[in-house]
Amino acid sequence: MNRRLTEATSPYLRSHADNPVPWFPWGDAAFDEARRRDVPVLVSIGYSTCHWCHVMARESFQDPATAADLESGFVSIKVDREEHPEVDAAYMAAASAFTAHLGWPLTVFATPDGRPFFAGTYFPPEPRGGLPAFRQVLAAVREAWEERRDEIDGTAGAVVEALADVRARAGDEASTLPTVDDLTAAARALAGREDPEYGGFGAGEGPKFPVATALRFLQARLVRENAPEASAVADRALAAMASSALRDPVEGGLFRYATRRDWSVPHFERMLTDNAQLLDVALAAGHEPTARGIARFLIDVLQQPSGGFGAAQDSESWIDGARSEGGYYEQDAAARAALEPPAVDGKIVTGWNGLAIGALARAGARVGEESWIEAARWAADAVLETNTTADGRLVRASLDEIPSRAAATLSDYGQLAGGLVALAVATAEPAYALRAGELVEACVAPDGTLAVPGGGDPVLAAQGLAAPDASSDGDEPSGPAALAEAALALWTLGAGPRYREVAERIVASGVAAALAQPLAHAALLRTAAALTIPPRQVVVVTDDAVHPLAAAARSLDADVIAVVSAARAREFAAAGFALFEAKTSTSPATAYDCRDFACRLPVTEPALLGGD
Repeated sequence: MNRRLTEATSPYLRSHADNPVPWFPWGDAAFDEARRRDVPVLVSIGYSTCHWCHVMARESFQDPATAADLESGFVSIKVDREEHPEVDAAYMAAASAFTAHLGWPLTVFATPDGRPFFAGTYFPPEPRGGLPAFRQVLAAVREAWEERRDEIDGTAGAVVEALADVRARAGDEASTLPTVDDLTAAARALAGREDPEYGGFGAGEGPKFPVATALRFLQARLVRENAPEASAVADRALAAMASSALRDPVEGGLFRYATRRDWSVPHFERMLTDNAQLLDVALAAGHEPTARGIARFLIDVLQQPSGGFGAAQDSESWIDGARSEGGYYEQDAAARAALEPPAVDGKIVTGWNGLAIGALARAGARVGEESWIEAARWAADAVLETNTTADGRLVRASLDEIPSRAAATLSDYGQLAGGLVALAVATAEPAYALRAGELVEACVAPDGTLAVPGGGDPVLAAQGLAAPDASSDGDEPSGPAALAEAALALWTLGAGPRYREVAERIVASGVAAALAQPLAHAALLRTAAALTIPPRQVVVVTDDAVHPLAAAARSLDADVIAVVSAARAREFAAAGFALFEAKTSTSPATAYDCRDFACRLPVTEPALLGGD
């Protein structure tokens, strides 16, 4: 067993510990060894629920002859892309210079100083489908390294220079905040990409993804009020997914994507990121059964003994002594009970837990499921305890309550901060919102620019290799978008104009690209939409959390719905959240319905609490 991997804080790396390949984890030691031996570096990037990563591992990395080739001619590094997203992004950007077919496993060859000179994805053990065999690739790279080093150095230098140039140009376009008309047009443009027959985005024959970030933008209050036909696209997409093979009818939750346009033949991994965001989508669309299934999956399947939520559940499992992709999920409840379920990647990713914390807190408050709120609180406490260093900085992830050495990203800070604000409202505990404010502030430099506390990945920084700034949203909100959303959420609680200014600055810097490509920047557009219209804030002061007035408030379409005791309202106000100032009650329950902090006369009867 490879001790370097058995001691890793990544299930993906641990799963490769028995390979005959002498893997190194990501770090300086591997590159130092490559310099000592003067050999190229193989950087193999994947993740624990990646089907083709498993296939390449079985076909090539378990093969003694392939392992011997790697040991004699290379230093091999195994990277978990979920633990090191900055490394993955940098090498993925570099790989785009060599292939248009990007994905995982990502196979990159680099010089000992980390500069990529060739890349691909999955390579088979024998030539197949136009792809060379992996051992042929190794032989060709080794021959080039030994006989055409000048060409390799030139290619590697050009790739690094190109990436540096892209980063230097990133963020140059400053703009102003979008108007209601701008955002309405973007929503309609996004809705225009709907598959009219099966719902969702795209009518081609390729894979179809939920794209939860886009659905959430279409459900924003501004869009519902100004382009209801665009919002209906999100509702139809959710309904189509919920009634398709993409949704697991037994354990709840939705799979990563469908390989067919009609949402059939799923890729059977279930991701924390997708399901956390789709919980919000389901509730906004009025699909409570789907929301309950997703919440059940998050809590019963992904939540770990420590309290945090695991990253994903695998698509493969053992059935009758053989590996089966999706076989477990194709069984009914009775048959599943007799099978070993697919493995869960128990890695607690900081930002992804923030997405789940926020979704469960909001959903639990809306449908009256206190257990969901408590699950969110348990996860938040676990992340704040284990994924935080002694000086208050975040780390990217942990496993079995052991923190990773991988640096946190902007998205970790922003996504966790957003989740903590939602949890503060759901639990009526201002301490979570205060911590959220600290996380946002830690990422904002004095000149207003965004930066990860402590800097990014130190190995990449030393090599001068970095990806273009990740300002677009993929299957989760980008770092800037998540920070903008968290900052705005803090402002709506009355944390002060400083937080709105942070959100406005982030949105203004990215709005031109977002309006031009709404599908790629939907999370930022959602925050832009919230900035463009006055927030609605409803505070109910009562000692009875299930009072009819509280229940009426929770059914409203508002940016903040807080149910607090008079004592907790005073605590929020004392902590600096001005929304709660002077919020008292002389009856069993009193509701304050506010627009942009200007409150109507308080009411004590549910019928008097307006619906708009």
